[in-house]
Amino acid sequence: MLEKLPDVIGHALQGVRAGLDNIVFNMLGMRQGMASIALTSIAFVDHAPLPSRYTADGDGLSPPLQWTGLPDGAAALLLIVEDADSPTPNPLVHAIVVGLDAQSGALAEGALPSQDNEGIGLHVGRNSTLQAAWLPPDPPPGHGVHRYAFQLFALSKVPVFSEAPGRDEVVEALREHAIASGLLIGTCERSDGSIKIEEGAGSAGPLAAG
Repeated sequence: MLEKLPDVIGHALQGVRAGLDNIVFNMLGMRQGMASIALTSIAFVDHAPLPSRYTADGDGLSPPLQWTGLPDGAAALLLIVEDADSPTPNPLVHAIVVGLDAQSGALAEGALPSQDNEGIGLHVGRNSTLQAAWLPPDPPPGHGVHRYAFQLFALSKVPVFSEAPGRDEVVEALREHAIASGLLIGTCERSDGSIKIEEGAGSAGPLAAG
């Protein structure tokens, strides 16, 4: 997809970014008066590079996630993943999952459907390519570092969603029922036509599903 763009286009669009202010977490002002969820991953640390396994240049699997600190009254969880640095008016949506079990505490690697991976049967919404699936990070060459915002919300009730809800439907439900939120950011950069990977403290390498 975007890896086929010439580097010159990525460089020309460097100043064009959706912005962190426009991700759902910040757009709704979830830091104000809301309980905080500790959202983490065993595959990467906050603001560190995503291992290539989870990008368009690797296996394209959804990464594992874990969370703690849910408030009393959490009836369900909702996950949305957005690219805050996409050269678009609004952040590019990479995944939406609704109706997550509030007591599960984790999502395994590959839990979301993606190319050549069926997932585990979650209620998945539409990403920005209108697919009910995980859209692997795929930043334009030469565009710089992209920040992928994994946003987890606790809801006070379980809303009735459509078969494949999109961003607008999710935002409406969050405005009415969100009581807590957590944010984890993973980064990805494609330089000279390939994704730049920085293996190290933030990378756990290949992980088995489960």
